[in-house]
Amino acid sequence: MQRATTLAATLLAATSLTILSLPASAAALATATTSLNIRTGPGPQFPVVGAIPQQGNATVTGCIQGSLWCQVTYNGKQGWAYSQYMMGNVGGQMVAVTQNRDVPVIVYDAPPATVGTAVAMPDINGEFIAPEPNAAPIQIAPPPTVQTYVVQHPVNPVYLNGEVVEGAGLPQDVVLTPVPDQEYSYAYVNGVPVLVEPTTRRVRYIYR
Repeated sequence: MQRATTLAATLLAATSLTILSLPASAAALATATTSLNIRTGPGPQFPVVGAIPQQGNATVTGCIQGSLWCQVTYNGKQGWAYSQYMMGNVGGQMVAVTQNRDVPVIVYDAPPATVGTAVAMPDINGEFIAPEPNAAPIQIAPPPTVQTYVVQHPVNPVYLNGEVVEGAGLPQDVVLTPVPDQEYSYAYVNGVPVLVEPTTRRVRYIYR
């Protein structure tokens, strides 16, 4: 856990973005279709600083052109969320945020590289399998002893393109580690520990 956190924090410092300010009128509202991480930057390697709950409404100030990452604000917390799981109301119809032409494109410039400070980005090792439409996540949080075990026994992190959400499937090459005396295994995916149903390889709980 410490290794993953240190890596993410270092990457954040090395790849900070310069965002052009946007007027408040340019913002749009979006509804999260599942519990969705808010990160400090537009990518799975950045630390999680909060979450939008399922059916929670967030303010979208803009999205990066050619990317599914958008800058959002929820409950006073500003960061970045993966727009594949956000819908907005356009003309009385709910559409994906990236299909809403009223959402502005965020223009940004990466800071110039400084000799001796370049940090390698983590490898993206595959894609998530889309969540099943009617799959139900764990309704009650697992016992605290499970979280204690997962946190005290970190495993090598893996990074997948997109965002980890409950119900998403993990590729076969992602190693799952059993939790003693529990029906679930676990992995560290995109910087966060997740409980996984071994038979289906579906994410059933996310520790944020």
